[in-house]
Amino acid sequence: MGQGTAGSIYIGLGANLPHPTYGAPVDTLKAALADLSARGVEIRGLSPWYRSAPVPVSDQPWYLNAVAEVATGLPPDGLLAVLHEVEEAFGRVRSTPNAARRIDLDLLDYCGEIAPGGPGKAILPHPRMTARAFVMRPLAALAPAWRHPVSGISVAALVAALPADQIIEKL
Repeated sequence: MGQGTAGSIYIGLGANLPHPTYGAPVDTLKAALADLSARGVEIRGLSPWYRSAPVPVSDQPWYLNAVAEVATGLPPDGLLAVLHEVEEAFGRVRSTPNAARRIDLDLLDYCGEIAPGGPGKAILPHPRMTARAFVMRPLAALAPAWRHPVSGISVAALVAALPADQIIEKL
C-alpha cells in the first residue's frame, strides 16, 4: 500500500475553513473520504496530515492537507466528476483562485497517465502539484517510490526542489 506503482491513483485533500456539519477541516476531510468510499472509490492509503500556510501567502487560515491513494473502476474523467460531486455535496464554493475553502479534492495522478484536460476533463498529472509542498510532502510520505509521469523525477528530488518559503508541518 502506498508504494507509488504505475497502477496507483492519488488525490490531494485540503481544507482551511470549518464545515457547519462536520466541524474542523480534519473532520470534514475524513467525512469526504467516507463519502468517496460510499461512492465506490476505495481508499487504499492515506498520508499523514499536514498543516500548511496558504499558497500564495495571505491572511487566510492555514490549511490541513493530505494525499490519499485510491482505487476505482472509473476512468480519470469519471473520477474527477465524482471528486467534484463530493466537493459540491460538502459545500465547496468556487469563487476566486486560491480562496479559502471548506474542501478541495484534486486528482493528482491516475496510474501515470498523461492527459491534456479540457472542460470536464482531467489534466494529468496535476499541472501545479510539483510546485506545492502541501501536495509533494504528503505524497512523498505516502508513496516514496513515486515518480512524476512526465519527467520521471523522483518524489524525493521534487520535494528537495520545493521553494523554501512554503511553510508546512507534519501533524
